[in-house]
Amino acid sequence: MIFSNILIYWYLKIKRDLPWRKTKDPYLVWLSEIMLQQTRVSQGMSYYLAFSDVFPTVKDLANAEERKVLKMWQGLGYYSRARNLHFTAKHVSEELNGIFPSTYKELIKLKGVGDYTASAIASICFNEPTAVVDGNVYRVLARYFQIYTPINSTKGIKDFKSLAQSLLDNDLPGVYNQAIMDFGALQCKPQNPDCQNCPINSGCLAFEKKLVKELPVKEKKLKIKKRYFNYIVFVSKDKKTIFEQRLGKGIWQGLYQFPLIETDSEVHLDELTSSKDFQILVPFNATIRLSNEISIVHKLSHQHLFTKFWIINTQNSSSIPISWDKIESFPVPVLIANFLKEFLPKLN
Repeated sequence: MIFSNILIYWYLKIKRDLPWRKTKDPYLVWLSEIMLQQTRVSQGMSYYLAFSDVFPTVKDLANAEERKVLKMWQGLGYYSRARNLHFTAKHVSEELNGIFPSTYKELIKLKGVGDYTASAIASICFNEPTAVVDGNVYRVLARYFQIYTPINSTKGIKDFKSLAQSLLDNDLPGVYNQAIMDFGALQCKPQNPDCQNCPINSGCLAFEKKLVKELPVKEKKLKIKKRYFNYIVFVSKDKKTIFEQRLGKGIWQGLYQFPLIETDSEVHLDELTSSKDFQILVPFNATIRLSNEISIVHKLSHQHLFTKFWIINTQNSSSIPISWDKIESFPVPVLIANFLKEFLPKLN
């Protein structure tokens, strides 16, 4: 097919020198694909190099403590990926004798592995002709074929997968999949694509009809929920604090944080100290000050966290178990990590 041949030729001419492209080890390809979900290559590169160095095999990752895995993942976001990564490593190591499945059908059964990741591993590592469809692929196909079906609708997901499969080069499925993904990332970009110098612009309907900015189409996003976080940061006279692990379901499950009081709206000092939660948490005399007068807004995909850090200086240290000099060894959300980066130098 002309379409696939042009993309493969373009890719082989300009392909980036990326470490996971120098191997067909399904463990390393899986590792890179999980890390690069919702993440730019420039951001994910250092994490991939660190993980592949510390955990060179799936058994090494399986044998690691979850706390260490989460700590190394810190800053990459979407922490469920790290937990699923660790869970799947254990499953492959213990239940599959350290051998990754070699087909799409078996790969997609692994926790944290969806259609895209299973297709990528199957095609790149085992030459199985199964098409990948990610944000880059959606964009290229929607523009080239002028498709207005929303890419995040049930029909869109099904139709784009079918179209992508029909365009696949069955002899070089892994190369073609990497080609179309790179083409979307580097050439057919979301903003300011280089359409004048595009090798497939002669057949691109969006370019011909000046519709590039309109495509692809997405259904309206869910309403963003606002949440109000008040972290209680204890500082005892002997430099100790309270740090606790988040339990239960949630994006930060397994990570550590200061005691948290969530309120319905932003609160002032008198409102906070008069709350029952605060009085249970701080039953002794203490000096209280606000670290940040203006709330820090931490933006997640479907919620915005309006956050204040309340510093509690106290002489009481009997119920405050963790020394400040050990805080940085714990895996934390980036929101907490950023606070610590500014606060710790002032503490010493």
